[in-house]
Amino acid sequence: MRSAPRLCCAVLAAAAGVSGIAAVRAANSATLTIFAAGTLAAPFRQMSALFEAKYNDVSVQAQFGGSVKMARQITDLHQDADILAVADYNVIPKYLFGPPAYATWYAGFARNAITFVYTEKSKYADEINAANWYKVLARPGVEIGRSNPDTDPSGYQTVQMLNLAEAYYKQPGLEQSILANAPLANMRDTETSLISALQIGQIDYLAIYRSDALQHRLKFIDLPAAIDLSDPAQAATYKRGVAHTKNGDLFGAPIVYAVTTVNGAKNSGLAEKFVAFLLGSQGQTVMKDNGFGTFSPAYAVRFEAMPTALKALVTPWPGASG
Repeated sequence: MRSAPRLCCAVLAAAAGVSGIAAVRAANSATLTIFAAGTLAAPFRQMSALFEAKYNDVSVQAQFGGSVKMARQITDLHQDADILAVADYNVIPKYLFGPPAYATWYAGFARNAITFVYTEKSKYADEINAANWYKVLARPGVEIGRSNPDTDPSGYQTVQMLNLAEAYYKQPGLEQSILANAPLANMRDTETSLISALQIGQIDYLAIYRSDALQHRLKFIDLPAAIDLSDPAQAATYKRGVAHTKNGDLFGAPIVYAVTTVNGAKNSGLAEKFVAFLLGSQGQTVMKDNGFGTFSPAYAVRFEAMPTALKALVTPWPGASG
């Protein structure tokens, strides 16, 4: 009977030893801080776990939100970040190239498309298809969710897509009639925060990226490549779509996700290793598994300014001029 207290003490001592080792390890670990677009949450969490397993003295802390908001947390609020990854490559040169310069290069690492997702609960779910979607979404009583075009790329890309759709379908007023069903009450900083509202039937349709539709196994409309911003070869066509925002008029462009390291980052060496992981085969597999289109190799703007270790993973962006 007297052996039980001794056993208990031994167990407690062992537990204390394990927790002590964990505490020491945590204290000695470096923290890599990533600011990223909300739609990158799923693949980046997976990559963060893989990265931490590879570098067991590293802790990855990622924040997700609207790309413009994430960029401004660095430039306006001066929050520390090692890496910025955005859903629109234009965000990096517009907000971080300065002056002052918070970044000096970026690499496009994934592609996506704008679509509308819905569920069996959505109004007219049994009728909507790729031919009549714009008519269904404009019907009275339909509730549409979207992200804020002033803070999030998918918000202004949705407007650009609808603007393009007017010409594509020869339907003047198409954009306004659909946006009338997507009021401010149905708008959030990131579209992913509205997925639960869609799933429980508070809204009928949600403007979002195709990758999110695939990740969450949602029904989605297969929009033509001429308007869904998915095809880099149609960049000239996409420029005809415009979104009027508080940040000025924004013209359509292919949806290409971009990443950069932040100048003066506390953990620049780790940041380079994570970007190399993202651009490499394992990172690109994670992106593909999460519904994104990928590039092999990635395209880089200001190639000459990139860290030497990353140059082998990219090729200069065609036609880019700094």
